[in-house]
Amino acid sequence: DCGVEQTGGMTWISQNLLGLPKGQLGALSRLLFPIVGMSAFLNNTPIVAMFVPVVSDWARKLRISPSKLMIPLSYGAIFGGICTLIGTSTNLVVNGLIISQAKLPGLGMFDMTPVSLPCAIAGCLYMLTLGHRLLPDRKAAISEQDDIRQYTVEMVVEPNSPLAGKTIEQAGLRHLPGLYLGKIIRGDQTITAVSPQERLREADQLVFMGMVDSIVDLKKMRGLQPATNQVLKLDAALTERCLIEAVVSNTSPIAGQTIREGQFRKRYNAVVLAAARNGERIQGKIGDICLQPGDSLLLEAHPSFLNLQRASRDFYLISGVPNSEPLQHSKAPLALAILIVMVVVVALGWVEMLLGAVVAAVLMVVTRCCAVERSLRGIDWSLLLVIAAALGIGKGLEVTGAAEAIAQAILAPANQNPWLALTLIYGATTILTEVITNNAAAALVFPVALSVSQSLGVSFMPFAIAIMVGASASFSTPIGYQTNLMVYGPGGYRFTDFMRVGIPLNLMFWVITVALTPLFFPF
Repeated sequence: DCGVEQTGGMTWISQNLLGLPKGQLGALSRLLFPIVGMSAFLNNTPIVAMFVPVVSDWARKLRISPSKLMIPLSYGAIFGGICTLIGTSTNLVVNGLIISQAKLPGLGMFDMTPVSLPCAIAGCLYMLTLGHRLLPDRKAAISEQDDIRQYTVEMVVEPNSPLAGKTIEQAGLRHLPGLYLGKIIRGDQTITAVSPQERLREADQLVFMGMVDSIVDLKKMRGLQPATNQVLKLDAALTERCLIEAVVSNTSPIAGQTIREGQFRKRYNAVVLAAARNGERIQGKIGDICLQPGDSLLLEAHPSFLNLQRASRDFYLISGVPNSEPLQHSKAPLALAILIVMVVVVALGWVEMLLGAVVAAVLMVVTRCCAVERSLRGIDWSLLLVIAAALGIGKGLEVTGAAEAIAQAILAPANQNPWLALTLIYGATTILTEVITNNAAAALVFPVALSVSQSLGVSFMPFAIAIMVGASASFSTPIGYQTNLMVYGPGGYRFTDFMRVGIPLNLMFWVITVALTPLFFPF
């Protein structure tokens, strides 16, 4: 995840797969359907892990709250996972139990699809109609009011840039959140009121006005670099630089001088990319700006600048800009290849998920797709603690026999009616999977369902399909399915958010599965 993000692979995926749709419904459909298709054949967990940072960034660009997209991301992975035998590990676990405990032939790749595909379609339709209305909008999308500092920054189209020859709209420079393309300087010609159909050329200077966070995104675009040639003279490797904001103090030796006269780069080993005064943009060439006390400067420098100048009297305030490290675009294909190979080998069952993830992470660091420091910062320790706690609860229920007792109590009213028994089996599975892991829920209900089918003298396969779908259909709690946990923090959710959106989905899947399963797998 860190390697793909640091090399710009996440940006490539976002631009080429998700695009920039108009409106929340458009964004939801552009997200749901690709995720469903991918997760039908690939493991849900790495897909969601890969897309969480992509969707976070995408939501900000679209000015949509992440809470409107993160639950659909997780649910979409679940929808797709139930469609094929290899879509989720739960299906493979149940299939193994069918062979080993029920002594029946295993299922084929698409045997369960006639039941699960209608569930997935219904789930997508629900999210596009009622579901998205139930999603919280707790975090407002980024707006210009979030940051009063407005900068002007000049970027140049590099030689052999992939942006050369593209229109402003095709290059993705038209609808940048919090950023406005004011003009293009092309040789002696200045183009104002830039048309979306204006084609970019090599060496074009693009003058943007906007917020610092948006400038960070702009600087990460492949094919653009700051127009000032001073960045090439910095005594720091490109991959070791970051963006820093600093405010000029009244005792600073550069106050009253232009940036060029003050020899800013030589003095501080930092380059001024943009400047703002009283929260407003300062017009003119960067080198000709006469600095005054209180001016806000956007700098490119080595992170050591923060420690060296924090106690300096030259600046009032110094702070690093989050996630502003340059991207290593040349390594993006390698990072994506490592991630894809990891997903494929895990999905095919050649290696365990843990081993595959560890090997991929090591390869990302060894090939320098991701720095060691960035990889350590990328670990979500709170998520690991929650997962460990959830596993402990599940193990406690299993060891004490409480989970099996709950399942038996729910199944007691089944009597001799196979339809009622199937309904209760599904209900027991989906209730258990909300409080313990999905694989544990399937393993606990499986022997009970097998004995019920034997006592009724009916085929076990309808019950096996119900367990497969019910164990994966964890929508009502964040602890029931790992992908729900993965989006819990980034979406800013509360526990009740999953209940509000997920309970109707649980009931819908319950009805569809119980209604369709006996049609394709007779008792």
